Amino acid sequence: MKPNVVIFTYTLRDPAGRVLDTSAGGEPITYLEGAGQIIDGLDEQLRGIAAGTKTIIQVPSAKAYGERDESQVQTIKRALIPIEGTLNVGDRFQTDTDKHAPVVSVVALDADNVTLDANHALAGVDLTFEVEVLAVRVATSAELQHGHAHGADGGEHCQ
Repeated sequence: MKPNVVIFTYTLRDPAGRVLDTSAGGEPITYLEGAGQIIDGLDEQLRGIAAGTKTIIQVPSAKAYGERDESQVQTIKRALIPIEGTLNVGDRFQTDTDKHAPVVSVVALDADNVTLDANHALAGVDLTFEVEVLAVRVATSAELQHGHAHGADGGEHCQ
């Protein structure tokens, strides 16, 4: 059975009910099932949901951005940081020019050292998605070959 392309809107909340993200006011999300375009737990739970369905989906952290890994928190010499100018706690930057290089957050600093956290900001957080599935269709052969959705009707040119 071919995977589907699913089009949906969402509001994402943390365990305290705070809104972390939403597609409201923007374009709905269009994705190919199983292609890694959205977090695993959401992908798995959206499968088989009919268009027109509004539902709440709980995604445990392990199926979202993973558990926190304290080995991803490291203190290094300030001189080794590739950022010129002022650094502040909470700043985020990519560790290299490669687009796949990790993004780190500054969690502590002093005159000589900087403590960086390479965990995703939502690692260890259980997520709640309020979802409305707008459309579901069978993926086209081109989408399967390319590994991603080509828009709402499957006809958008991919670059």
